[in-house]
Amino acid sequence: MVNENIAMEKSKRFAIRIVNMYKYLCAEKKEYILSKQVLRSGTSIGANIAEAECAMSRNDFLSKLYIALKECNETVYWLDLLHETDYLDDDMFESIFKDCMELKRILSASTKTIKSRFS
Repeated sequence: MVNENIAMEKSKRFAIRIVNMYKYLCAEKKEYILSKQVLRSGTSIGANIAEAECAMSRNDFLSKLYIALKECNETVYWLDLLHETDYLDDDMFESIFKDCMELKRILSASTKTIKSRFS
């Protein structure tokens, strides 16, 4: 499905941004706790989409996409927290937040479409 390929590509680019942000937060801001959380959730999005590609059933496929969506939502939380505690400036936050919300919209639309097709 085309949307999953787009989601896979965008989630990988997003994960790379998250890893680079994590390195920045550790090296420049000496922040290790929140940055580790956003590293885990932000990179998990693409990992779950990749797992969905080898799902054993339609339900398993949909479940993996829902997990990716949940991880995306968790990432939004950590990004907000990092921004509101001044670890991320406005420009850095807006840029990565925009990418995360785009992924969230793609995953939300994909899960709704797939669920309607399976029902």
